[in-house]
Amino acid sequence: MKLSVIQNSCSENPSENIDKAELLVRKAAGQGCDVIALQELFHTTYFCREIDQKYFEWSEPIPGKITNRFRKLAEELSVVLLLPMFEKKAPGVYFNTMVVIEKDGSILGTYRKMHIPDDPGFYEKYYFSPGDKGYRVFNTSAGKIGTLICWDQWFPEAARLAALDGAEILVYPTAIGTLPEESDTDKQEFMEAWLTIQRGHAIANGCFVTGINRVGVESGTKFWGHSFVAGPFGQILAQAGEDEEILTIDVDLSSIEKQRQTWPFFRDRRIDSYKDILKRFK
Repeated sequence: MKLSVIQNSCSENPSENIDKAELLVRKAAGQGCDVIALQELFHTTYFCREIDQKYFEWSEPIPGKITNRFRKLAEELSVVLLLPMFEKKAPGVYFNTMVVIEKDGSILGTYRKMHIPDDPGFYEKYYFSPGDKGYRVFNTSAGKIGTLICWDQWFPEAARLAALDGAEILVYPTAIGTLPEESDTDKQEFMEAWLTIQRGHAIANGCFVTGINRVGVESGTKFWGHSFVAGPFGQILAQAGEDEEILTIDVDLSSIEKQRQTWPFFRDRRIDSYKDILKRFK
């Protein structure tokens, strides 16, 4: 699999963001990639930093104008597209969703973000219903892709369930940055934790992991990029900086088998002893 992940800044104009995303996708496809992944809520700013009913106007049904446009683009460029967007399912019901588009332009399916945060600067529960499709893996022409989104990345259960369902790579589009009141020290600690938890998922599940973050400043929140791809032993194979960037890398999916033979975590799981994981707190 040749993978491209795109990190970029967004404006308050969704149409402008969509045009920009198409341009970046075309540039990534020019590098010969098989799969292109965009950041969380790619066609808008990260509006969840505040509570305002006007932002519901940025949502769109699936299928709709955005997915129709990118279906045509995927078919034209012959690439698999991972398209995270603000989905309107019904009046009053909205999801933070990733659409998986095959290289022939067909929609393989959608994943709806399962874990919804509600913290200062991340008021997602106001906008999004919790995902209702479970943890999904899509058998694309390029490989088996586990689709997860942002806050999901902090939960090892989500990564494990996707890996058990055959995911060869876990893809986490995200929006994480530093709030105005947070220091450079806070930023460094948060970023290291963000990288560490996802590298841990790669190690524990013997699969590839990629995180795609946005960049730029939105209402005082500074998104710090650093999108990356990690190998099945947690090694950082490629990483972006804090500017707009297309990160492209060859991912050798055949290395998963050897990694799992050497570190057989799946073999040694004590599934008979895990029933308490279903409790909120023991």
